[in-house]
Amino acid sequence: MNLDDLRNDLSAIDRQLVDLIAERQRIVGEIGRNKQTSGKGTRDYAREKDVLDMGRAQALELGLDPDLAENVLRMLIRSSLASQERDRVIAEGRGDGRSALVIGGAGKMGGWFVDFFASQGFATTVADPGVEDAAGRFANWTDAGVDYDVIVVAAPLAVSGRILAQLAVLKPQGLVFDIGSLKTPLIDGLQELHNAGCRVTSLHPMFGPDTRLLSGHHLIFCNVGSAQATQDAKELFSSTMVEQIDMGLDDHDRLIAYVLGLSHALNIAFFTALADSGEAAPKLARMSSTTFDAQLLVSAAVAQDNPHLYFEIQNLNRFGLRPLDALCEASNRIRDVVAGGDEDGFVELMEKGRQYMALRS
Repeated sequence: MNLDDLRNDLSAIDRQLVDLIAERQRIVGEIGRNKQTSGKGTRDYAREKDVLDMGRAQALELGLDPDLAENVLRMLIRSSLASQERDRVIAEGRGDGRSALVIGGAGKMGGWFVDFFASQGFATTVADPGVEDAAGRFANWTDAGVDYDVIVVAAPLAVSGRILAQLAVLKPQGLVFDIGSLKTPLIDGLQELHNAGCRVTSLHPMFGPDTRLLSGHHLIFCNVGSAQATQDAKELFSSTMVEQIDMGLDDHDRLIAYVLGLSHALNIAFFTALADSGEAAPKLARMSSTTFDAQLLVSAAVAQDNPHLYFEIQNLNRFGLRPLDALCEASNRIRDVVAGGDEDGFVELMEKGRQYMALRS
């Protein structure tokens, strides 16, 4: 067979694969509806393991790389879960014709909440300076009013603090929550809402705007004085597989200083050192290693994100300097043991890190 014949055969197999995937997704939909009817959860970890084990065993029998088979099956399982979760959110929608206002709804995470509420049957209104006034869309959030069952504040952090304080004056009757990745600049506004007798709580989605499947992701809930408001917010996500975490406001920002602040700073330091090194990026790419490539991948994603948001996360957190100081001290310790030829000290640092990382597993 010549090359064209071989390619035609391969294309025919590819079409069969797509047909099989479509048929698989159809069955997935039936399974999802069966789970909803029977009251079973969307995710079945034992079943997933059986599927992956079966795939690896079959791959070995056929002389195929079992990792390839597992990766393909994992992708199909993830797509299946996303479809089932989306269908369940729609079927068990908490909207029932209720209304939601998303202030900052034209932004990335604001847009995620707009889509989420719409999928649940909420009549959703967007208020954002980036939109033009039209039906259900307001450039100025105050023009939208506050007569909604749910109000989400998804504006930049400093702006969100002012909006929360303004809402306290207007005293909305519905549930109000922010989705800020930092709570220090929002505490005053949240407290004013609580003092005004409003149903207010505070959320932090630990996932990005491109997230389709909430399984494996976390959503933090910070009670600001109204346990019922927090519970009402949790109910909005009860049909998803997101892991709900309760956390105090101070604990949140202290931990976020490491989870976001330190990790962001580490990656910014990494690509800043590279950019200032004088070494050409293409040359480094040709000499890359597994560790370098992995770090470069994360740093590149950080470099492409919103620098203003990242600055707010660093600058507005009252706990923010502690991890930055720790990063500087750690870098100096590494430099000292290397410059001093202290191999035992270097090994000690590695061993201490190994022991700490083992605690996470």
